[in-house]
Amino acid sequence: MATVNAHAKPATVNPLKMSQPLGAAYAFLGMNRCMPVMHGSQGCTSFGLVLLVRHFCEAIPLQTTAMNEATTILGGMDNIEKAILNIRNRAKPDLIAICSTGLTETKGDDVGAWLKLVRDRRPELTDTQIVYVSTPDFVGAFQDGWANAVTALIDAIVVPAARRDPRRVNVLPGCHLTPADIEELRDIIESFGLDPVFLPDLSGSLDGHIPEDFSPTTLGGTRLQDARGMGAAAATIAVGEQMRPCARRLQERTGTPFEVFDRLTGLESNDRLLRWLSELSGQPVARRWRKQRSQLQDAMLDAHFFFGGKKVAIGAEPDLLWSLGSLLAEMGCEIACAVTTTQSPLLERLPTAEVRIGDLEDLETGAAGCDLLVTHSHGRQAAERLQIPLYRAGLPMFDRLGAAHRCMVGYRGTRDTLFDIANLMLGDASRHEATPQTWELPQKTKSAVLNAT
Repeated sequence: MATVNAHAKPATVNPLKMSQPLGAAYAFLGMNRCMPVMHGSQGCTSFGLVLLVRHFCEAIPLQTTAMNEATTILGGMDNIEKAILNIRNRAKPDLIAICSTGLTETKGDDVGAWLKLVRDRRPELTDTQIVYVSTPDFVGAFQDGWANAVTALIDAIVVPAARRDPRRVNVLPGCHLTPADIEELRDIIESFGLDPVFLPDLSGSLDGHIPEDFSPTTLGGTRLQDARGMGAAAATIAVGEQMRPCARRLQERTGTPFEVFDRLTGLESNDRLLRWLSELSGQPVARRWRKQRSQLQDAMLDAHFFFGGKKVAIGAEPDLLWSLGSLLAEMGCEIACAVTTTQSPLLERLPTAEVRIGDLEDLETGAAGCDLLVTHSHGRQAAERLQIPLYRAGLPMFDRLGAAHRCMVGYRGTRDTLFDIANLMLGDASRHEATPQTWELPQKTKSAVLNAT
């Protein structure tokens, strides 16, 4: 049982967390033909845009209402109306998704009421779905913004169905899942003859493919018609504790039962997923998953020599911290330092003495004497100063290629994650015992050899 320490420092040094608006915009990027909009200043949007572009190495559609000093004081309804009309006329998206920022939340803009007025006097917007979510960046963190955005999408789009399709399954992935993770999860679910609908689906929009034609909006992701039909599913899978409120809201609207999987990285957690899917579908577990399970077991045996007794420091969003922290603890590591960004029921269950809600300075201080540092790319300077290897996890990851294609879920993803971390520690020459320059036989052995000759 871990103690959660949320004592605030006078100042944040080298922030670990990212804001709610960015998490919400990230979720909206998983919707097909969508244009995410940040209701705030241009600087708020440009900062998030640069971060996402560096992480994915892709063009990211993200717009702003461009609030300034005067419009902030007088109210931003005109800015919202102009932004919506410009986006609708130029980009022609199916969905315009607006998230607030600290600037407009502090002012207290009633965006929901404004959108009703805009729709009443602008009939040309009837063919465009508009969703708004409140995401003040002075509270919460990245995964809170993601979850709030998914809840807003459910409220605005999903409708109850007259009957259920026993082969259809809703999937609500957390923000800690990469596009490759979602693709792997889809493959697992479809192997049981089920038809999954992801909300949102980053594997279609941010998987790094080259489109045949240019599109100013997102290209790929969850279509509006598929999202509207989620009420007809037989069940809902929520991945990550952050998605429990979303799954509960979906159940309230449609009556669809749900199951929460707090992580899908690890042997036991994937056993539980496959058993649940087998019971839901009435189909046996496919041979390839049984083989991958055996491969993971072998990988755990091979890698545990390099994990046992090692001290690890982890800084990540709560669900990612839980997923990787639990895996490393199961492999015999000691979680010497755990730093996260926001509150979560999982934090107290983490196998460590204390979890601090803090920044990268707290992580660096706690990582002294550790054998491995786990966090995103902003932790690279701390790893260099501490002279320990860094395993990059989470967002942003801008100093390595292929962040969108890293898979950490399922038996195969867990296996590859273990190998990646073990190879980091195996390749750290400073952690190996020095090889003697000269080697001599012990004196007794010398005498025995001389007497024998």
